[in-house]
Amino acid sequence: MVRSIFQALLDAFGPQNWWPARTPFEVVVGSILVQNTAWTNAKLALDRLRAARCLDLKAVRLIRLRNLEELIRPAGFFRQKAQTLKAFIAFLDRNYSGSMLKMANQDKMVLRPQLLGIRGIGPETADSILLYAAQHPVFVVDAYARRVLSRHGLIAEKSSYEEIQSLFSSALTEYPIEISGPPTHIRDKHPPSAMSRRAKSQHAQALNEMHGLLVAVGQRFCRKLAPDCENCPLLPLLPRSNDAGIAGI
Repeated sequence: MVRSIFQALLDAFGPQNWWPARTPFEVVVGSILVQNTAWTNAKLALDRLRAARCLDLKAVRLIRLRNLEELIRPAGFFRQKAQTLKAFIAFLDRNYSGSMLKMANQDKMVLRPQLLGIRGIGPETADSILLYAAQHPVFVVDAYARRVLSRHGLIAEKSSYEEIQSLFSSALTEYPIEISGPPTHIRDKHPPSAMSRRAKSQHAQALNEMHGLLVAVGQRFCRKLAPDCENCPLLPLLPRSNDAGIAGI
């Protein structure tokens, strides 16, 4: 069923070209800034950092905390997020001589617990860094993934992060699934970026696309309070028993 959902979403929306970033470090910054806010707000903060020439390791390492807070204010929780960015760089300097490449080359079973040890980085942010910055094949479990799977009867409402992640990782080991034609709904939101074009394994690419596609369908159709099931490309896969009463999921 997971592969059927992937196929239906890929046919509907086309490749999503995530992550919209130029460098691995920009992925890290974006994954921290987007916590508890919309991507549009995170992008505003990213644009302010870029305009101030502060969207690289050296600049964020050297900038005063107060100035960093002000630059990322549009992302919300800017004081906590500024501290997390500084903590990440301290971690990178301490463990990988300040090298994103050395970090990416670390085994994911070692790197993931290290990232989770940084204050302000939880499972979703750590896995975003692993998948999009380091190209490791891990699935990023977010609210959209939970909502879609729950409404389609594939997970229990209280399934753990690890259970959901394992479901996707085992089902999506190859990419691309054959695309039958041009997207039937809305074309991709982001043009290809340097990071989305970076070479990666088929497994990592599949998990990358699935995450982006679930965000797309969650934002447009599988909304929390007002789902538009009748126009959703996943309607044929929705169990009949779930057609009503799903607004609270």
